[in-house]
Amino acid sequence: MRNLTMLMDYYELTMSNGYFAHGFKDKVVVFDMFYRRNPDNGGFVVAAGLEQLIEYIQNMRFTDEDIDYLRSKGEFSEDFLEYLAKFKFTGSIDAVPEGTICYPNTPIVTVTAPVIEAQLIETMLLLTVNFQSLIATKASRICRAAKDAGQIVMEFGARRAHGSDAAILGARAAYIGGADATATVIADELYGIPAIGTMAHSWIQFFDTEYDAFKAYAEVYPDNCTLLIDTYDILKSGVVNAIKVAKDVLMPMGKRLKGVRIDSGDLAYFSKKLRKILDAEGMSDCKIVVSNSIDEYLIKSLQKQGAKIDSYGVGERMITSKSDPVFGGVYKLAAVQNDKGEFVPKIKISENVEKITNPGRKKLWRIYSRETGYGLADLLTLYDEEVDVSKPYPYVDPIKPWKKMKFENVDVKELQVPIFENGKLVYDKPALKEIKDYVSYQLDKLVWEEEQRYENPHIHYVDLSKKLYEVKESMLAREY
Repeated sequence: MRNLTMLMDYYELTMSNGYFAHGFKDKVVVFDMFYRRNPDNGGFVVAAGLEQLIEYIQNMRFTDEDIDYLRSKGEFSEDFLEYLAKFKFTGSIDAVPEGTICYPNTPIVTVTAPVIEAQLIETMLLLTVNFQSLIATKASRICRAAKDAGQIVMEFGARRAHGSDAAILGARAAYIGGADATATVIADELYGIPAIGTMAHSWIQFFDTEYDAFKAYAEVYPDNCTLLIDTYDILKSGVVNAIKVAKDVLMPMGKRLKGVRIDSGDLAYFSKKLRKILDAEGMSDCKIVVSNSIDEYLIKSLQKQGAKIDSYGVGERMITSKSDPVFGGVYKLAAVQNDKGEFVPKIKISENVEKITNPGRKKLWRIYSRETGYGLADLLTLYDEEVDVSKPYPYVDPIKPWKKMKFENVDVKELQVPIFENGKLVYDKPALKEIKDYVSYQLDKLVWEEEQRYENPHIHYVDLSKKLYEVKESMLAREY
């Protein structure tokens, strides 16, 4: 495994050296990782990337070469470099499990650790969670659009991904979000995501005729033969030769042509034409697969046009989240432990109201309607608060704090779970298929359809306990 310890912003090291110089290396702090806006103006985010964060923390170590490099910068004390040479994460981390449906301004990951340890993991924490949550969320949008019509989505994005890690982890995140398979072989080898694929246009071009290319492929792969039919002419030659090979080669072997794929042209028009032709030849079981700059909006448009498509190969628009390619997760200090062991709240104040943070060591709860089972809102409380919903529970809507609000006839669940305790991993990482299924379960049973709209989704409220709101208000009123 690569040692990625040094994958961090330089200021993580300058701040850490400063904390060390002032004797703060054992001072415990709390950081929250959260985001402020849903990508694509959607209703929620699918959290992902926790497994890679765990792997990073478990393998953090500064090598002799790393220490020599840092010494060459001339900015770090020898005592600090010696500290780094013996570095081991000893803090605690709580997080929502991968696949959890999340909302703005709620902590996805909370780090409680000595300040230098909390600081040094910031970059990798944000990198892993931001990227995979972005792709899992985009994949969820695309896959929900397809599966509304019983269609399958395959991830085809490696060659357009922003580097090799993005291709591999993007395939992982896309699978979490709902993709059924990937074209990326290493993602199958590492994570068990079903790898699929047939041929490129070069295979057809290699042979003297399109028929020869199809025939040669069918002879080698009679049990899983899908033919790419748009190298020359979809209707005049591609489908004609595909049908001929199905009858000349496959049917005498007792096999069937699994599918035909097109990667260009008017997908709605050609898919309808192909369906009629194939059905007329007794090949109604032959699937029609399409690729070529697919996203959720094109899928919905094709469905509206009556396209006869069975599955989609989705590449660049999913693996890069092309329509909204940045996930704005941030990592903010929330509390500092004093000499009495108490956590003193800290707040970030800004001229931009949305950038004002929720201070203090907190807990995240989800409130569910007992009548429907759906999530009504999220609730942030101080860490030592319990949420008793056996009676009406008063809370504050931070957007309308003057309103008298209470939760009634609800159930409540704490969302974050322990990942590390005092440096020890205490979390049993679920299998990737379990994470994928968890996403599906939430979308089917716990998340309102109105929140799943692509345009103007219902806003899931994030409320504060009265105690937390009072702490925040008192800190906003203070002079700094």
